[in-house]
Amino acid sequence: MNRPPLSRGAAHALLAALAALVVAASLAIFTGVGGADGTAGEARRSQRPAAPAAAGRWIGSWSASPAAAEPGTARGYPGRSIRNVVHTTLAGGMARVQLSNLFGGAPLTVDHASLALAATPGGPAAAPGGMRELTFGGERSVTVPAGRATYSDPVRLPVGAPADLLISTYVSRPAGPVTIHPHARQISYLAPGDRTLDAGGAAFTAKSLFWRYVTAVDVWTAEATGAVVALGDSITDGVSATIGADRRWTDFLAARLRTEHGAPRLGVLNEGISGNRVLLGGMGSSAVNNPSALDRFDRDVLSRSGVRAVVVELGVNDILRSPRQTDPARIAAGLRTLVERAHTRGLRVTGATLSPFGGRTGTGPDQELVRRGLNAEIRSGRVFDDVVDFDRTLRDPADPQRLLPAYDCGDHLHPNDAGYLAMARTLDVGTLKGEVRAAL
Repeated sequence: MNRPPLSRGAAHALLAALAALVVAASLAIFTGVGGADGTAGEARRSQRPAAPAAAGRWIGSWSASPAAAEPGTARGYPGRSIRNVVHTTLAGGMARVQLSNLFGGAPLTVDHASLALAATPGGPAAAPGGMRELTFGGERSVTVPAGRATYSDPVRLPVGAPADLLISTYVSRPAGPVTIHPHARQISYLAPGDRTLDAGGAAFTAKSLFWRYVTAVDVWTAEATGAVVALGDSITDGVSATIGADRRWTDFLAARLRTEHGAPRLGVLNEGISGNRVLLGGMGSSAVNNPSALDRFDRDVLSRSGVRAVVVELGVNDILRSPRQTDPARIAAGLRTLVERAHTRGLRVTGATLSPFGGRTGTGPDQELVRRGLNAEIRSGRVFDDVVDFDRTLRDPADPQRLLPAYDCGDHLHPNDAGYLAMARTLDVGTLKGEVRAAL
């Protein structure tokens, strides 16, 4: 008998109810940090990180690119806890977390950190039995040098997908600037004092649309073949998607990969940065913020755990942001460089055509000519291994220089939720499981 799929809230409730049973059963398989009930006391008594089971591998379940130094945070957030909410795309029996101090001006000491299953979608409270203290080399605190990142030790935690995780950090002393991803489209939380192990969310009264310090969550799984990385700009970042609803095109793609018959079992890692360009970095008065795709490709793509395929959606900001690129061949050459670097790692790259921006303030015929020229080169097959034609999907047939009104969020550049869904449906998921290119 066919049963209707569980709602997101019901799935969270079921996951929370089963968490204790799964963790208890895992004791026969894993050894390491924490007791069967995941209490902080048991975690502190054991300094051994969880050991992976024989079968499985680390694969990225969620990620966000470190994009900038948060304005006004020269001292950081001393004496406060930050609880980031992130959304998984792969399930696993263990997890580890990456913290970044890429834009920090000094070493960052994180005094305490935790990982938890959220009790409700997007909420700050942890599910019963779903809180784990994080350690780093067996220690509860870690110092991350400026410009660097670090992974936590693995913790036993039955992570579902899709599910919301809570990643909490506490820093007692001044340390800044704070490394952020500014367009999270997800509410996260702050609280005074060390509240990293608070299962309840009452103390987390301050809200934020930034992700701070946290840049990746990997899971240990035998059920997936790897991850696909989406490298892009604000359209991949999902700046116009409904807040807290997980409706970026990458979220819809993750749903397809979970549920569609014959689709490859892959995690989806969103490495979009709003305003990002292929050739040039910098944003506003900072030459360091918003590094170019060429500068960040190794960190945000090649270093991700289990990456098997890449989708690139970039080029609009090279055309629209000053100094504007007027030669589509220069942008295409930069994109080819990304593909060549992916090929050295045996990765297949799908590239997207540039969607319309007609009617956007500050655009005109000159920018449209560059967009069309770059799209022609992409469609020719001389840039990427495969092509996904987002332009054809999103444009208005009656006025191809503009987004279809049903897909326009209102700014004539970014799609709305329906447009993001259409983008995800356009991608041929078969290209993500094809034979990877031999290394050059």
